[in-house]
Amino acid sequence: MAQTSPLRGRPLYTADERARRDASIWTLVQGILAPIQFLVFLISVGLVLHYMMTGEGYVYATVSIVIKTLVLYTIMITGAIWERDVFGRYLFAPAFFWEDVFSMLVLALHTTYLVALFSHSVDPQRQMWIALAAYFTYLINATQFILKLRAARKQEPIWTANPVVGHPS
Repeated sequence: MAQTSPLRGRPLYTADERARRDASIWTLVQGILAPIQFLVFLISVGLVLHYMMTGEGYVYATVSIVIKTLVLYTIMITGAIWERDVFGRYLFAPAFFWEDVFSMLVLALHTTYLVALFSHSVDPQRQMWIALAAYFTYLINATQFILKLRAARKQEPIWTANPVVGHPS
């Protein structure tokens, strides 16, 4: 039996997956939501940093973080539906396995911020540090997706999670 690795190089989409991707309305939704989320992120990070440096604008920073988090939840839900349309599962399809894993951390940190905010268990300064940590992970995750989609455009093999353990590569 051939040895297998948990990672293997393959095209991002098979011909069937590419056809499903192109036919899915969720592809357009993701294409619209991703730049909106990034714009909301840029505005919010500016407001958060302004608050951190001046101590002013807490309400604006807070509202922007809540909006960013709601946009994140929206893109994650619609992205899971897109992944189901294209790959047949809501999350952790081999082609986007590591991006989905890291997305869970991004979601956890954004949710931690909301819990801290609404429970009043953390002071405003620490809330902003949680938001900045969430934003840092968001940047890493966005970079993962950009690199993956760029490789797909070039039709380069990518590293994916091997969907069948013990299956010969």
